Amino acid sequence: MTSKHPETLALHAGWRRDSATNAVAVPIYQTTSFQFDSSEHAANLFGLKELGNIYTRIMNPTQDALEQRLAALEGGVAALGLASGQAASAFSVLNVAKAGDNIVSSTDLYGGTWNLFGNTLKDLGVETRFVDPTDPEAFARATDDRTRAYYAETLPNPKLIVFPIAEVAAIGRKFGIPLIMDNTAAPLLVRPFDHGAAVVVYSTTKYIGGHGTSIGGVVIDGGNFDWEAHPTRQPLLNSPDPSYHGAVWSQAVKPLGPIAYILKMRVTLLRDLGAAMAPFNAFLFLQGVETLALRMRAHSENALAVANFLASRKGVTRVIHPSRHTGVGAERTAKYLTKGMGGLCGFELAGGVEAGRKFIDSLKMVYHVANIGDARSLAIHPASTTHSQLSESEQAATGVTPGYVRLSVGIEHIDDILADLGQALDAAGA
Repeated sequence: MTSKHPETLALHAGWRRDSATNAVAVPIYQTTSFQFDSSEHAANLFGLKELGNIYTRIMNPTQDALEQRLAALEGGVAALGLASGQAASAFSVLNVAKAGDNIVSSTDLYGGTWNLFGNTLKDLGVETRFVDPTDPEAFARATDDRTRAYYAETLPNPKLIVFPIAEVAAIGRKFGIPLIMDNTAAPLLVRPFDHGAAVVVYSTTKYIGGHGTSIGGVVIDGGNFDWEAHPTRQPLLNSPDPSYHGAVWSQAVKPLGPIAYILKMRVTLLRDLGAAMAPFNAFLFLQGVETLALRMRAHSENALAVANFLASRKGVTRVIHPSRHTGVGAERTAKYLTKGMGGLCGFELAGGVEAGRKFIDSLKMVYHVANIGDARSLAIHPASTTHSQLSESEQAATGVTPGYVRLSVGIEHIDDILADLGQALDAAGA
């Protein structure tokens, strides 16, 4: 597939037809296992002399089609589908960091990722050093000899201030540290690899699927990071791996291309921890990808209209949207969000927590759910839900205040979206 246009890639990349039946749609290969052609074929697969299907926990043709399509859309070389976005975030770090190591992460994170890094990975011996992304040099200051990766979200909610991808990626490359970007909120709007990121993570549950029916995640390898340049900085890819016959991943996969990072993840972490994406979910995500470009345009247009509408209401004290930032935030919006500003929008009401709750409870069309990226419009009060496991200081660091309401603006007709928001604001005294 030679096209570089996302509308075309979303329909054609990674798949043409089924070789057995000529079916155009990707089949759901609902199988656990795959027969080997011979003992030599089996040995070659297990020895990584050739790539192919062994067991669906590790690889499956339906998953493969999705992985190829998402890698093509992102400009990467390979991808790995996983059971959830949380699994993707965890695997992206554990692929390079072990007990005693650390990563440096932006404070502006989804609450679940903060908990994963600040508690679960901490219990596994991997320290996360949280820094304010307002100053990219904060990543350099937090780096030491055991720092293995930088991590951030492209368009983090609730702040919705674009992360300085190019600046931090450049800092990391001086040290031999890859920048891992969670691009969940900005697919097609930003391609982090174009700005120097080494790895991209998605919760495919969100905009990739768009239908709110399936949980999944993906890790995409940019193939643009020299893992061998700093062998002591990246020991997991440059030292013999006892879990796979002593393979040195940066060397072992050279005949297969620059896929050391993602192949190691597939045949060690996925093999051992088993967070595999179900073939049926991969099939559903493929359906979502086909309309992703169209939906992201509609999400962006509707969210901008919602932001302008909210700004006109006297009872709304603050509107959080990429278009409303000033200073550095405005500069990053102009630099990175050239194809749209996404479907997220937040606001605060003069009436605080009680007004926020009244607003949520008064919505009629907009769903009150803990998700973003559906074709439907969604709303939630993060302080009491998605970020409720964080302390008040941790909530404040991520940008969550007691009266903050987050909207994931859908693709319904804008008149209907504004009508529902308007009546709920009226009910909340705003």
